[in-house]
Amino acid sequence: MGNVEAYFKGLADISRLRIMNLLLTGELCGCDIQYVLGVTQSNVSRHLTYLKRSGLVLDRRDGYRIYYHLAEDNQPEYKALVSYLKVALKDKLFLADTKKLKQAIRNGACSMSALKPVMVSAQSILQTRMRR
Repeated sequence: MGNVEAYFKGLADISRLRIMNLLLTGELCGCDIQYVLGVTQSNVSRHLTYLKRSGLVLDRRDGYRIYYHLAEDNQPEYKALVSYLKVALKDKLFLADTKKLKQAIRNGACSMSALKPVMVSAQSILQTRMRR
C-alpha cells in the first residue's frame, strides 16, 4: 500500500500533474518541461525530484542535459494509475500544454523525444535508487 500512497503524494500538485501529462507523450529534457510550464528551472527540478521519489518518474543524463521519462512498474496499481491519467488529463490546461510541447519540438526545442511513450522497468528504478 506504500506505493499507492507515494504515487498520490507525487501527484498532489497541479505542476506535477502537468509534468506527468507531458511525460505521457515520451521522454523529455528538463528544459522542455520548463518551457511548457513557464516556471523556473529550480521549480521544475523540485517537482521532478518529488515525482522521482514517488517512483513515477526516472531520469537519465546525456552530457549536461537530463532527460525524464515515466517509470514502468508491472504492479497493477501503477498500470491502472497511468491508464487513468491518460484519460483524466484531458482538461483544457493539459491539452494546451501538450499542444505547446509539440509545437516547441517541431520548432527545434532541445528534446530528442519523438513523442513516443517511454517507460523503463521496475528493475531500472531499483538500480537508479541504489546508485544514490
